[in-house]
Amino acid sequence: ALAWARASAKCLNFNSMLILLPVCRNLLSFLRGTCSCCRRTLRKQLDHNLTFHKLVAYTLALLTAVHTIAHLFNLERYNQSQQATDSSLPAVLSKMHLQGSNKWLNPIHSSKTTVEYVAFTTIPGLTGVIITLALILMVTSSTEFIRRNYFEVFWYTHHLFIIYFAGLVIHGIAGLVRGQTEPSMAEVHPHHCAKYLTQRDQNCTHECCKDPEFGGIPAESWKWVLAPIILYVFERILRVWRAQQRVVVNKVVMHPARVLELQMQKKGFHMEVGQYIFVNCPAISRLEWHPFTLTSAPEEDFFSIHVRMAGDWTERLINTFQLETPRIEVDGPFGTASEDVFQYEVAMLVGAGIGVTPFASILKSIWYKFQQSDQTLKTKKIYFYWLCRDTGAFAWFNDLLASLEQKMAESGKADFLTYRLFLTGWDTSIANNVAFHFDTATDTVTGLRQKTIFGRPMWNMEFAAVAAAHPRSVVGVFLCGPGALAKSLQKSCHQHSSLDPRKVKFYFNKENF
Repeated sequence: ALAWARASAKCLNFNSMLILLPVCRNLLSFLRGTCSCCRRTLRKQLDHNLTFHKLVAYTLALLTAVHTIAHLFNLERYNQSQQATDSSLPAVLSKMHLQGSNKWLNPIHSSKTTVEYVAFTTIPGLTGVIITLALILMVTSSTEFIRRNYFEVFWYTHHLFIIYFAGLVIHGIAGLVRGQTEPSMAEVHPHHCAKYLTQRDQNCTHECCKDPEFGGIPAESWKWVLAPIILYVFERILRVWRAQQRVVVNKVVMHPARVLELQMQKKGFHMEVGQYIFVNCPAISRLEWHPFTLTSAPEEDFFSIHVRMAGDWTERLINTFQLETPRIEVDGPFGTASEDVFQYEVAMLVGAGIGVTPFASILKSIWYKFQQSDQTLKTKKIYFYWLCRDTGAFAWFNDLLASLEQKMAESGKADFLTYRLFLTGWDTSIANNVAFHFDTATDTVTGLRQKTIFGRPMWNMEFAAVAAAHPRSVVGVFLCGPGALAKSLQKSCHQHSSLDPRKVKFYFNKENF
């Protein structure tokens, strides 16, 4: 089982080197900027950073199980060899410690030593137990249910990665697994001399009669993880430094459906459309940082976020701002897939509930571009879909859509934006009211010219219509919403993309935090 233990250890080192890289957000933002001229498919790989992080984590869990089970078999064989009284090679090698301090191979030197004793008293055994427990806690607390409902549990247990890496570096220092030294291998090679070790007599003069010498295998884990750890430390230092910079909250707006809008300013803050920031409120918790998409446009002299009550932290934040204006710390901004929206001729923006926030930034930026008569805008058409469960969720976004409608009509580009609002939850009173005012110029739910649609979108019909209207265009599909909707949209992208490179092609992009 030694080969299984050693092979899994090598793979563990390699994956431990990779695990931190996808969460170095400043590194990813830098790469996204430097890859702006790269192929679209290459740039899109950066959007899968969290998926890659999870894949590496699950691989670590599997390899840890293989490594642990293999070493349990190894220790059991060590124990059996130490207790053996015959002249077999394992038994003879297990008694080598009696001949000198550098000659032992079997770490169990007494027949009374148990496997449990080695596991909990030696450095490799104890560190192995600690890092395995840390890994189990991190993996189990990272499930979707825990992250959505008990984010604090996920946040705090994930910082056990410090213990994991410390234990990993120390794990191999003691040299519990040993091998024959190179000088001894040259003199007493096991292929030729093993039989002399078990059958020799005291008067043996053959060159193989010399006792072999063994040494600990040097620890290698630190070589693999040193560079990623240094990179991550610099990442954290940069984030701490940026978080300490003063943030001024200019305006606080409480929208319907318990949505809080914060408009802020910070010296040296520069953003792009669709980016997000991490927000900390020391009055609630000094350690918790939560991601929020920026809803302001780069052209504005402030940056804003919209916070929906979705857990203990957000509830306490909203309640605190209703009483006072606490100190806020901000880290970011960081890049997302939505940054590439203006790289496409045609864009389909799909938001579910509060998932509309990155598209608020995009639509605001378009409004400013129209005001400034920006001729560099590559995008010729935008389709916007917003799915909401209740009518109150539409309220805070209505003013922006109404302004866009008016500005595009004045600019002679009324066809630039096509938007559809879908109400997925309603009662009979709403339906009766809509039916009664069906012939009015504006929608009774939102007050906009575009009528609200009751139910969910028929995505095959929507994609077919876009493909027919733009038969030779590259269409970017952007989603900020749940995973089930992502699967549906991704499937539609594949179904409606033409194999002919000269015809319509849909590229799917999803927000990941």
